[in-house]
Amino acid sequence: MTERSKGLFSGRTRHLARHHKPSKLGVTKLIKNFEVGDKVRIVPKGNFRDIPHPRYRGKVGTVVEKRGSAYVVSIDVSKSTKRRLVVPQRHLDKA
Repeated sequence: MTERSKGLFSGRTRHLARHHKPSKLGVTKLIKNFEVGDKVRIVPKGNFRDIPHPRYRGKVGTVVEKRGSAYVVSIDVSKSTKRRLVVPQRHLDKA
């Protein structure tokens, strides 16, 4: 017997239903500029292909660097642990 996939959206089909799908993004929402040190909130929207993991939804972090058209965001996960995520600018909002 084979084991089922444990992918990014495994068991989350209810989040992909039509009424949960994010709306299409306009040009102004796709083109955002952030400076190093800005506080940003991770808000997955638009395309599901390049979104960060759902556990980071709504987390606030600090922009550490720009990498291509994406940004590296440092997030405090617990008191002693920090994570660095590479997030495209469409999934970031100013906090």
